[in-house]
Amino acid sequence: MFNIVLVEPEIPQNTGNIARTCAATGCTLHLIKPLGFEISDKYLKRAGLDYWQFVEVKIWDSFDALKEAYPDATFYYFTTKARRVYAQASFKEGDFLVFGKETKGLPEELLKANEEFCLRIPMIGETRSLNLSNSAAIAVYEALRQHSFEHMRTKGELHNLKWDY
Repeated sequence: MFNIVLVEPEIPQNTGNIARTCAATGCTLHLIKPLGFEISDKYLKRAGLDYWQFVEVKIWDSFDALKEAYPDATFYYFTTKARRVYAQASFKEGDFLVFGKETKGLPEELLKANEEFCLRIPMIGETRSLNLSNSAAIAVYEALRQHSFEHMRTKGELHNLKWDY
């Protein structure tokens, strides 16, 4: 339904956790090279557990190559430098939610060129940033919420539960 883009991700556990979020939400995961790990990395697979077969992963040589492949798509750039809060965006099916590398975020020139599509996740005080996998989950679930969680299970069932207090 949506696309999550990681530009030059460095930490395999974050990418694995995001892959698991993609599996649970039906999002496509786009990875922009260079990657700070091998896709076969044991930590990456461990973080994604047994969900990898449910994730569509596309690997790109550059962010420009991704943009050229989807010229009519809307790209939202998540950054602590944005003026707008993510909940102010109106996400459409197929939008791309773009996140930068863990140590540096997205390149400044990319943010300046796309300022009206830059979004932030609010935080208090002097907190520098949230974990990358947490940020991706917050963003995609807001986009899904705006679409009433279409195509998702929204109700659970309790079977023979006994509560021990």
